[in-house]
Amino acid sequence: MESSSLSWMKDELQALEAKSRRRSLVISEPLESGWMLRDGRRMLNLASNDYLGLAARNDRAERSLGANRGASRGAGASRLVTGTGVEVAELEEQFAAYKGTEGCLLFGSGYMANIGVIPAVVGRDDVVFSDRLNHASIVDGIVLSRAELRRYRHRDTNQLEDMLKAASSSKRKLIVTDSIFSMDGTIAPLRELVWLKERYGAMLMVDEAHSGGLYGTTGQGLIHELGLTEQVELQMGTFSKAYGAYGAYVAGSMMVKESLINQARSFIYSTALPPQLIVTIREHWIEVKAASLAREQLQYKAAFVRDSLRDRGVQVGLSECHIIPVIVGSDANAVRMADRLQQLGIAAVAIRPPTVPEGTARIRLTLMSEHAMDDLRWAVEQIAACVAEGEAD
Repeated sequence: MESSSLSWMKDELQALEAKSRRRSLVISEPLESGWMLRDGRRMLNLASNDYLGLAARNDRAERSLGANRGASRGAGASRLVTGTGVEVAELEEQFAAYKGTEGCLLFGSGYMANIGVIPAVVGRDDVVFSDRLNHASIVDGIVLSRAELRRYRHRDTNQLEDMLKAASSSKRKLIVTDSIFSMDGTIAPLRELVWLKERYGAMLMVDEAHSGGLYGTTGQGLIHELGLTEQVELQMGTFSKAYGAYGAYVAGSMMVKESLINQARSFIYSTALPPQLIVTIREHWIEVKAASLAREQLQYKAAFVRDSLRDRGVQVGLSECHIIPVIVGSDANAVRMADRLQQLGIAAVAIRPPTVPEGTARIRLTLMSEHAMDDLRWAVEQIAACVAEGEAD
């Protein structure tokens, strides 16, 4: 029986429903070759961040179960209480070398990393310069820091420079950006950001959640591919996307690592990652480093889908990678199109405000290296037909 004190929840849910913004959970299960079961129906999976297909591979999962048998299922407490396991210490040391940094610190998730790191490096008397399309976890980390927030237009380094010029020289300054923007598929101008942060005495933090595993000689990320490792003070990334596991890391100097151990509340007050998960992360990381062909295939397939949709008049924004937004405008249109695609056998999700700006609701397509080209050709035709139907309504 519902409590009368919670009646406001019902009202808010009904209001979200009326605006086509109510969200709900569905039962799903990954299958092979870029397919999934969603609500018991087989669909082409164009909704996952499992870009290299590592999370869905049953043969790898079975090997992981064997490798994990000797590892504990839980860490018991935070690392500052129970200590750091040998497996964790080795992974951090080796992953730091992989990223080209002195140190690396593991966090429970990308969200926990961002809400812990940003308040650890800036505070009430400081200023943060943030791209307007940065991920929600970055926004929340800035709010928790209580630093002054100055948002610059998406990838507009001219506006950012004007803001940096106007900032007090006495304040600590942090520029923070996604490397790849998760709802638009655009890439940050990292070289220009490095130039600006060095000229105006700022720190630079880059979230590589959607580029880690996919760029660089062995998947180190976009920072590494551009040769900027030594110029970026804070490299953050996750193991939950191309790495197909869970957890996150922050890589930087040993001084950065020691500072975060002492200042990042989401690290200090959280139970450490389970040892079994550390084993899985390591195993996936080995596969990521060897996945050069899969990375090439992903970029080729993403370019094919982008170009094919554009040729058919579909609006895909400025996408330049494996994330492709099909922009339809209204929330109701996005929901209808997502439902229609699922009826046709394509799992693609409607993305609405506040995740994206008002009037830019979209279907977010994410490519996987293991998608078959025939499946993608079929999907392009279905998506283009759905867009045409929506425009005719």
